[in-house]
Amino acid sequence: MSNAITAIRRNGVALKGNIETNHTLPPSHKSRNNLLRTSLDLYANVMHCQSLPGVQTRHKNIDIIIIRENTEGEYSSLEHESVSGVVESLKIITRHHSLRIADYAFKLAREKGRRRVTAVHKANIMKLGDGLFLQCCKEVASGYPDIAFDSMIVDNTTMQLVSKPEQFDVMVMPNLYGNVVSNVCAGLVGGPGLVPGANYGNNYAVFETATRNTGKSIAGRNIANPTAMLLASCLMLDHLKLHEYASMVRGAVFQTMNETKLHTPDIGGQGTTSEVVQSIMRNIQSTGPLTAEHI
Repeated sequence: MSNAITAIRRNGVALKGNIETNHTLPPSHKSRNNLLRTSLDLYANVMHCQSLPGVQTRHKNIDIIIIRENTEGEYSSLEHESVSGVVESLKIITRHHSLRIADYAFKLAREKGRRRVTAVHKANIMKLGDGLFLQCCKEVASGYPDIAFDSMIVDNTTMQLVSKPEQFDVMVMPNLYGNVVSNVCAGLVGGPGLVPGANYGNNYAVFETATRNTGKSIAGRNIANPTAMLLASCLMLDHLKLHEYASMVRGAVFQTMNETKLHTPDIGGQGTTSEVVQSIMRNIQSTGPLTAEHI
Protein backbone atom coordinates (compact mmCIF):
# COMPACT_ATOMS: atom_id res chain seq x y z
CA MET A 1 0.00 0.00 0.00
CA SER A 2 2.84 2.38 0.79
CA ASN A 3 4.22 1.89 -2.73
CA ALA A 4 0.84 2.81 -4.24
CA ILE A 5 0.62 5.97 -2.14
CA THR A 6 4.18 6.92 -3.12
CA ALA A 7 3.30 6.47 -6.80
CA ILE A 8 0.22 8.66 -6.46
CA ARG A 9 2.24 11.36 -4.71
CA ARG A 10 4.68 11.23 -7.62
CA ASN A 11 2.12 11.21 -10.43
CA GLY A 12 -0.67 13.26 -8.85
CA VAL A 13 -3.40 10.95 -10.18
CA ALA A 14 -4.37 7.30 -10.16
CA LEU A 15 -6.98 4.96 -11.63
CA LYS A 16 -7.85 2.45 -8.91
CA GLY A 17 -9.61 -0.87 -9.14
CA ASN A 18 -11.77 -2.34 -6.38
CA ILE A 19 -9.94 -3.13 -3.16
CA GLU A 20 -11.60 -5.85 -1.11
CA THR A 21 -12.23 -4.96 2.54
CA ASN A 22 -11.97 -7.92 4.90
CA HIS A 23 -14.25 -7.41 7.91
CA THR A 24 -12.63 -10.34 9.73
CA LEU A 25 -9.29 -8.57 10.13
CA PRO A 26 -8.52 -7.12 13.58
CA PRO A 27 -9.23 -3.41 14.27
CA SER A 28 -5.52 -2.59 13.97
CA HIS A 29 -5.74 -3.30 10.22
CA LYS A 30 -7.13 -0.10 8.77
CA SER A 31 -9.13 -0.33 5.54
CA ARG A 32 -6.83 0.21 2.58
CA ASN A 33 -9.43 2.45 0.91
CA ASN A 34 -9.62 4.49 4.10
CA LEU A 35 -5.84 4.63 4.38
CA LEU A 36 -5.53 5.83 0.80
CA ARG A 37 -8.05 8.62 1.26
CA THR A 38 -6.76 9.87 4.60
CA SER A 39 -3.05 9.62 3.71
CA LEU A 40 -3.56 11.75 0.59
CA ASP A 41 -6.30 13.92 2.13
CA LEU A 42 -8.73 13.04 -0.66
CA TYR A 43 -11.49 14.82 1.20
CA ALA A 44 -14.11 15.04 -1.57
CA ASN A 45 -15.69 11.93 -3.05
CA VAL A 46 -17.73 12.91 -6.11
CA MET A 47 -20.20 10.70 -7.94
CA HIS A 48 -22.24 11.91 -10.91
CA CYS A 49 -25.31 9.70 -11.04
CA GLN A 50 -27.09 10.04 -14.38
CA SER A 51 -29.35 8.00 -16.61
CA LEU A 52 -27.36 6.31 -19.36
CA PRO A 53 -28.39 5.57 -22.96
CA GLY A 54 -29.74 2.13 -23.66
CA VAL A 55 -30.22 1.13 -20.01
CA GLN A 56 -33.82 0.45 -19.00
CA THR A 57 -34.62 1.73 -15.51
CA ARG A 58 -37.74 2.77 -13.62
CA HIS A 59 -36.76 6.45 -13.50
CA LYS A 60 -35.61 8.52 -16.48
CA ASN A 61 -33.48 11.64 -16.78
CA ILE A 62 -31.73 11.25 -13.42
CA ASP A 63 -28.88 13.76 -13.10
CA ILE A 64 -27.55 14.03 -9.53
CA ILE A 65 -24.11 14.99 -8.25
CA ILE A 66 -23.31 13.40 -4.88
CA ILE A 67 -20.50 14.93 -2.81
CA ARG A 68 -19.35 12.94 0.20
CA GLU A 69 -16.91 14.05 2.89
CA ASN A 70 -14.25 11.38 2.61
CA THR A 71 -11.93 11.60 5.62
CA GLU A 72 -13.89 11.66 8.88
CA GLY A 73 -17.36 10.83 10.24
CA GLU A 74 -17.96 7.16 11.06
CA TYR A 75 -14.99 6.26 8.85
CA SER A 76 -12.51 7.83 11.28
CA SER A 77 -11.63 4.27 12.39
CA LEU A 78 -11.73 5.23 16.05
CA GLU A 79 -13.38 2.47 18.04
CA HIS A 80 -12.60 0.31 21.01
CA GLU A 81 -14.15 -2.25 23.33
CA SER A 82 -14.40 -0.42 26.64
CA VAL A 83 -15.52 -3.54 28.51
CA SER A 84 -16.32 -7.01 27.23
CA GLY A 85 -19.39 -6.84 25.00
CA VAL A 86 -19.45 -3.02 24.81
CA VAL A 87 -17.91 -1.30 21.77
CA GLU A 88 -17.62 2.46 21.46
CA SER A 89 -17.22 3.95 17.99
CA LEU A 90 -16.35 7.61 17.59
CA LYS A 91 -17.92 9.66 14.81
CA ILE A 92 -15.71 12.67 14.17
CA ILE A 93 -17.24 15.82 12.70
CA THR A 94 -15.10 18.97 12.62
CA ARG A 95 -15.92 22.50 11.63
CA HIS A 96 -12.88 22.72 9.34
CA HIS A 97 -13.72 19.62 7.34
CA SER A 98 -17.43 20.41 7.21
CA LEU A 99 -16.83 23.92 5.89
CA ARG A 100 -14.32 22.55 3.38
CA ILE A 101 -16.67 19.95 1.87
CA ALA A 102 -19.61 22.36 1.86
CA ASP A 103 -17.56 24.97 0.02
CA TYR A 104 -16.43 22.31 -2.45
CA ALA A 105 -20.07 21.38 -3.11
CA PHE A 106 -21.19 24.94 -3.76
CA LYS A 107 -18.18 25.75 -5.93
CA LEU A 108 -18.83 22.65 -8.02
CA ALA A 109 -22.52 23.48 -8.25
CA ARG A 110 -21.72 26.95 -9.57
CA GLU A 111 -19.08 25.61 -11.98
CA LYS A 112 -21.53 23.05 -13.40
CA GLY A 113 -24.44 25.51 -13.62
CA ARG A 114 -26.48 23.71 -10.96
CA ARG A 115 -29.29 25.43 -9.11
CA ARG A 116 -29.66 23.64 -5.77
CA VAL A 117 -27.52 22.01 -3.08
CA THR A 118 -29.14 19.65 -0.56
CA ALA A 119 -27.34 18.79 2.69
CA VAL A 120 -28.11 15.28 3.95
CA HIS A 121 -27.89 14.75 7.72
CA LYS A 122 -29.29 13.20 10.89
CA ALA A 123 -29.19 16.34 13.03
CA ASN A 124 -32.56 15.52 14.54
CA ILE A 125 -30.80 12.77 16.53
CA MET A 126 -27.10 13.64 16.38
CA LYS A 127 -27.63 17.23 17.37
CA LEU A 128 -23.98 18.06 18.00
CA GLY A 129 -22.12 16.18 15.26
CA ASP A 130 -24.59 16.38 12.38
CA GLY A 131 -25.84 19.66 13.81
CA LEU A 132 -22.36 21.12 13.29
CA PHE A 133 -22.20 19.75 9.75
CA LEU A 134 -25.59 21.23 8.88
CA GLN A 135 -24.70 24.60 10.43
CA CYS A 136 -21.49 24.74 8.38
CA CYS A 137 -23.45 24.02 5.20
CA LYS A 138 -25.83 26.87 6.04
CA GLU A 139 -22.91 29.25 6.62
CA VAL A 140 -21.34 28.39 3.28
CA ALA A 141 -24.71 28.61 1.50
CA SER A 142 -25.05 32.23 2.58
CA GLY A 143 -22.07 33.06 0.39
CA TYR A 144 -23.74 31.60 -2.70
CA PRO A 145 -27.00 33.53 -3.10
CA ASP A 146 -27.35 32.32 -6.69
CA ILE A 147 -27.71 28.69 -5.54
CA ALA A 148 -30.70 27.47 -3.56
CA PHE A 149 -30.01 25.48 -0.39
CA ASP A 150 -32.09 22.98 1.53
CA SER A 151 -31.51 20.02 3.82
CA MET A 152 -33.04 16.60 4.33
CA ILE A 153 -32.76 13.86 6.96
CA VAL A 154 -30.94 10.85 5.56
CA ASP A 155 -33.70 8.28 6.03
CA ASN A 156 -36.20 10.52 4.26
CA THR A 157 -33.57 11.14 1.58
CA THR A 158 -33.34 7.46 0.64
CA MET A 159 -37.13 7.24 0.34
CA GLN A 160 -37.32 10.42 -1.74
CA LEU A 161 -34.54 9.17 -4.04
CA VAL A 162 -36.50 6.03 -4.84
CA SER A 163 -39.85 7.79 -5.29
CA LYS A 164 -38.86 11.16 -6.82
CA PRO A 165 -35.15 11.39 -7.69
CA GLU A 166 -35.64 14.26 -10.13
CA GLN A 167 -36.04 16.67 -7.21
CA PHE A 168 -32.30 16.40 -6.39
CA ASP A 169 -29.53 18.35 -8.07
CA VAL A 170 -26.33 18.48 -5.97
CA MET A 171 -26.18 16.65 -2.63
CA VAL A 172 -23.53 17.03 0.09
CA MET A 173 -23.20 14.83 3.17
CA PRO A 174 -20.90 13.27 5.76
CA ASN A 175 -19.02 10.06 5.05
CA LEU A 176 -21.38 7.21 5.99
CA TYR A 177 -24.49 8.82 4.51
CA GLY A 178 -22.57 9.34 1.29
CA ASN A 179 -21.79 5.64 1.17
CA VAL A 180 -25.47 4.76 1.54
CA VAL A 181 -26.83 7.42 -0.83
CA SER A 182 -24.30 6.68 -3.58
CA ASN A 183 -25.31 3.01 -3.58
CA VAL A 184 -29.01 3.91 -3.74
CA CYS A 185 -28.34 6.22 -6.68
CA ALA A 186 -26.23 3.63 -8.48
CA GLY A 187 -29.17 1.24 -8.22
CA LEU A 188 -31.49 3.85 -9.71
CA VAL A 189 -29.46 4.12 -12.93
CA GLY A 190 -28.70 0.43 -13.40
CA GLY A 191 -26.20 -0.75 -10.82
CA PRO A 192 -22.57 -0.53 -9.67
CA GLY A 193 -21.13 -1.47 -13.04
CA LEU A 194 -22.24 1.79 -14.61
CA VAL A 195 -21.21 4.63 -12.29
CA PRO A 196 -17.72 6.14 -12.02
CA GLY A 197 -16.42 7.98 -8.99
CA ALA A 198 -13.64 10.39 -8.12
CA ASN A 199 -11.74 11.31 -4.97
CA TYR A 200 -10.26 14.80 -4.94
CA GLY A 201 -7.87 16.58 -2.61
CA ASN A 202 -5.88 19.76 -2.96
CA ASN A 203 -2.91 17.91 -4.46
CA TYR A 204 -4.07 14.49 -5.67
CA ALA A 205 -6.98 12.79 -7.41
CA VAL A 206 -7.91 9.10 -7.52
CA PHE A 207 -10.55 7.73 -9.90
CA GLU A 208 -12.48 4.49 -9.46
CA THR A 209 -15.86 2.83 -9.76
CA ALA A 210 -18.27 4.65 -7.48
CA THR A 211 -19.62 1.57 -5.71
CA ARG A 212 -18.58 -2.03 -5.20
CA ASN A 213 -20.75 -5.03 -6.01
CA THR A 214 -20.87 -6.95 -2.72
CA GLY A 215 -22.71 -9.94 -4.16
CA LYS A 216 -21.23 -13.17 -5.48
CA SER A 217 -17.76 -12.69 -6.93
CA ILE A 218 -17.63 -12.40 -10.72
CA ALA A 219 -13.85 -12.30 -10.96
CA GLY A 220 -12.47 -14.33 -13.86
CA ARG A 221 -15.89 -15.05 -15.38
CA ASN A 222 -15.75 -12.48 -18.22
CA ILE A 223 -19.13 -11.01 -17.26
CA ALA A 224 -18.13 -7.86 -15.37
CA ASN A 225 -19.47 -4.60 -16.74
CA PRO A 226 -16.45 -2.44 -17.71
CA THR A 227 -18.51 0.74 -18.12
CA ALA A 228 -17.87 2.28 -14.69
CA MET A 229 -14.10 1.82 -14.89
CA LEU A 230 -13.93 3.19 -18.43
CA LEU A 231 -16.00 6.22 -17.46
CA ALA A 232 -13.74 6.70 -14.43
CA SER A 233 -10.85 6.74 -16.90
CA CYS A 234 -12.65 9.52 -18.76
CA LEU A 235 -12.92 11.52 -15.54
CA MET A 236 -9.16 11.15 -15.09
CA LEU A 237 -8.52 12.30 -18.66
CA ASP A 238 -10.73 15.34 -18.08
CA HIS A 239 -8.85 16.07 -14.84
CA LEU A 240 -5.61 15.99 -16.84
CA LYS A 241 -7.21 18.36 -19.37
CA LEU A 242 -7.15 15.71 -22.09
CA HIS A 243 -10.74 16.53 -22.94
CA GLU A 244 -10.66 15.34 -26.56
CA TYR A 245 -9.54 11.88 -25.50
CA ALA A 246 -12.09 11.77 -22.70
CA SER A 247 -14.90 12.70 -25.09
CA MET A 248 -13.78 10.10 -27.62
CA VAL A 249 -13.77 7.25 -25.09
CA ARG A 250 -16.98 8.38 -23.42
CA GLY A 251 -18.77 8.63 -26.75
CA ALA A 252 -17.62 5.13 -27.70
CA VAL A 253 -18.87 3.74 -24.39
CA PHE A 254 -22.30 5.33 -24.83
CA GLN A 255 -22.50 4.11 -28.41
CA THR A 256 -21.84 0.54 -27.29
CA MET A 257 -24.41 0.82 -24.49
CA ASN A 258 -27.08 1.45 -27.12
CA GLU A 259 -26.44 -2.06 -28.44
CA THR A 260 -28.73 -4.16 -26.24
CA LYS A 261 -27.15 -7.44 -27.35
CA LEU A 262 -23.88 -6.30 -25.73
CA HIS A 263 -25.39 -5.59 -22.31
CA THR A 264 -23.66 -7.57 -19.56
CA PRO A 265 -25.73 -9.72 -17.16
CA ASP A 266 -25.87 -7.03 -14.44
CA ILE A 267 -28.13 -4.93 -16.69
CA GLY A 268 -30.16 -7.80 -18.09
CA GLY A 269 -28.05 -8.94 -21.04
CA GLN A 270 -25.82 -11.83 -22.05
CA GLY A 271 -22.81 -9.90 -23.30
CA THR A 272 -19.31 -10.60 -22.05
CA THR A 273 -16.72 -8.15 -20.80
CA SER A 274 -14.45 -8.83 -23.76
CA GLU A 275 -17.28 -8.31 -26.28
CA VAL A 276 -18.14 -4.95 -24.73
CA VAL A 277 -14.52 -3.80 -24.71
CA GLN A 278 -14.00 -4.92 -28.32
CA SER A 279 -17.07 -2.97 -29.40
CA ILE A 280 -15.86 0.14 -27.59
CA MET A 281 -12.44 -0.20 -29.24
CA ARG A 282 -14.08 -0.43 -32.67
CA ASN A 283 -16.12 2.68 -31.95
CA ILE A 284 -13.01 4.55 -30.85
CA GLN A 285 -11.15 3.52 -33.99
CA SER A 286 -14.04 4.68 -36.17
CA THR A 287 -13.58 8.25 -34.90
CA GLY A 288 -10.08 8.38 -36.35
CA PRO A 289 -6.78 9.01 -34.53
CA LEU A 290 -6.23 12.01 -32.28
CA THR A 291 -2.98 13.92 -32.53
CA ALA A 292 -1.15 16.33 -30.27
CA GLU A 293 -3.11 19.24 -31.73
CA HIS A 294 -6.25 17.89 -30.06
CA ILE A 295 -4.73 18.17 -26.59
